[in-house]
Amino acid sequence: MACLSPSAVLHRNLHEEFPRVVRGQGSYLVLDDGRRILDASGGAAVSCIGHGDSRVRQAIAAQLDKIEYAATTFYTTDVCEELCRELLSSTAGEMTRAYIVNSGSEAMEAAMKLARQYFLEKDTPEPSRTRFIARNQSYHGTTLGSLSMGGHASRRAKFEPMLLDNITKVAPCFPYRHQGLGESDEEYVSRLAGELDQEFQRVGPENVCAFVAEPVVGAALGCVPAVSGYFQAMRAVCDKYGALLILDEVMCGIGRTGTMHAWQQEGIVPDIQTIGKCLGGGYQPIAGLLLHKRVVDVFMNGSGAFVHGHTYQGHPIACAAALEVQRIIGKDNLLQNVVDMGALLSKRIHELLSEHPNVGNIRGRGLFWGIELVADKLTKEPFPPSAGVALGLAEFGLKEPYCVAVYPSSGTVDGIKGDHIILSPAYNTTAIEIEDIVARVHRLIHDYFAVSK
Repeated sequence: MACLSPSAVLHRNLHEEFPRVVRGQGSYLVLDDGRRILDASGGAAVSCIGHGDSRVRQAIAAQLDKIEYAATTFYTTDVCEELCRELLSSTAGEMTRAYIVNSGSEAMEAAMKLARQYFLEKDTPEPSRTRFIARNQSYHGTTLGSLSMGGHASRRAKFEPMLLDNITKVAPCFPYRHQGLGESDEEYVSRLAGELDQEFQRVGPENVCAFVAEPVVGAALGCVPAVSGYFQAMRAVCDKYGALLILDEVMCGIGRTGTMHAWQQEGIVPDIQTIGKCLGGGYQPIAGLLLHKRVVDVFMNGSGAFVHGHTYQGHPIACAAALEVQRIIGKDNLLQNVVDMGALLSKRIHELLSEHPNVGNIRGRGLFWGIELVADKLTKEPFPPSAGVALGLAEFGLKEPYCVAVYPSSGTVDGIKGDHIILSPAYNTTAIEIEDIVARVHRLIHDYFAVSK
């Protein structure tokens, strides 16, 4: 039933009347008008075990019977300790401490401060290290610090005068757009490593805290994995100059690409890692950091105190939800299902959509796939931003007969121009659901561009 009075919510768009979700069931969202939306994106790649799982509800209720909130200035809780142990065990001992916050943006803010303090805590402090190097066409959050770290031009535009000036950018690893004709992967990696090295030299290597990157770029580029050897080369440049490597896995981590951590497919280990969306699977707001032993040891041998904190960090109810989500991923063998269903999803979208004149590129890993939409397939010319293609397609998809939710984003080419959609279904999705998703998305894209022409 439609709302009869103006909304009291400051929605993302005040001129938009948003459909109202009344419940969720597995891979479906049910709207108040009866529509059943096949959730092919898990919101923003969040709902990794689907909606309405009774096991998570029971875990939350059980924690409420124990303690709902405990100030981390004074206390810890069993559930927070258990969640952190669960997360560290998934790294095969590479990471030795976890820090639980409430959102991906908070996680990036904490990572930045942690990196800075690391260099102050060393046996021989390096107080000149205040700078970061990140990448263009990246997204690391929406608070002022995390927005400063990101390289998504349109999201930054209105706030540029307020953003930090100690963060510079290098090119992303984006072969569809940036790898030269006839340039091998090895040559491409060498060129990007050279660019990062030159940026260290330009700003002074003694001034850089860390290089920051997403192993598989999510919202800003649409599920773009790096070419083989890229992160090993970036790690080598960081090591050369004594800087940290921070990997942002808020969107691509915790199983989304087929391994618990996306870096486990890259042959390297980060110093600091951010995690988020699939940590709690949408059942509670939660995110966090994982820290390598070399970082933790510096703090242990120094002050032993991270000068940072949030009222709701390590929140027991959020930790209980996340712990159960992680246990479900393990007990139900969902990482293997991500690999298996991801292979099927890749195969079918390539079969049905790769020849479409407005599909420029299909890329991804696991259950994390992006479809870049172009005006001209041959030249890769994007649609003008005014066309609003990605958002228009996503909104069209909520209508009957499609009833499928995809995640839209723009600025794919340069932060302003370019459109893509993301498909990121739940880890427990079935082959039947994958076939249904692909069929609906195929019909959606075909009809949308037929109508728009």
